[in-house]
Amino acid sequence: MDWKTVLTGAAVLACSAAILTGCGSTEKAPSTDNAAEMGKIIVGLDDNFPPMGFKDENNEIVGFDVDLAKEAAKRLGREVEFKAIDWSSKEAELKSGRVQVLWNGLDITEKRKENMLFSNPYMDNHQIIFVKKGNTAVTDEKSLAGKTVGTQSAGTAEEYMDASDFYKKEVKEVKKYPDYVAAFMDLENGRLDAVIGDEIVGRYYMSKHPDTLDALDVVVGPVSEFGIAFAKDNTKLRDEVQKVLDEMKADGTIAKISTKWFTKDITK
Repeated sequence: MDWKTVLTGAAVLACSAAILTGCGSTEKAPSTDNAAEMGKIIVGLDDNFPPMGFKDENNEIVGFDVDLAKEAAKRLGREVEFKAIDWSSKEAELKSGRVQVLWNGLDITEKRKENMLFSNPYMDNHQIIFVKKGNTAVTDEKSLAGKTVGTQSAGTAEEYMDASDFYKKEVKEVKKYPDYVAAFMDLENGRLDAVIGDEIVGRYYMSKHPDTLDALDVVVGPVSEFGIAFAKDNTKLRDEVQKVLDEMKADGTIAKISTKWFTKDITK
């Protein structure tokens, strides 16, 4: 057999098959930009941060911020995936592209603005003091001198205490926890004298444990605002999400979601 003839015939068949399947077609493949626009939005969160984002009894991630993100993604025509991350590594997760958004009760700070792009603030947040029910020794911030205080690692309260000479010199110990739930459990068990943390998260926890904790109406540090964070250069996604958030605010959707989780609209 003449192998040149065989190879020539094979080439003809291959070309014919290619033509039948679009070989030489001028039709363009979808651009990578369009593919990205149609792709999934991956939201990074601390999945033990009720009521903003947490796992329910069915091991499903639920929460106020989760409902907001789902509605926003729906209006953008995008799928959304919620990915539990180490909250202390949140900036690295965002910068690496492993998540596209941080949406989980994240305080907007000047320090974070250096590395992240934020939405407009959508809720105010206060840091307050929580104590075990019946504890009368802690009445305000100064009464924490000589006490053991807990908070969540990589949170706003930690940033405030790390920068304060009072907590460095006067407070007996500041214990840092991976999440507020662990801190509140230690408070209930008497291993802490107080917890300083997000009022919204703490009061939600108290609503589930009404007989164990008290909250002091004492604001610790500056009042902060919650925002949604994006990679520093991802202005396109930030602007798209901000647009639908504005629409959700205008048509009452955000108020409805807030009422579901907090019994009233507490958003900005």
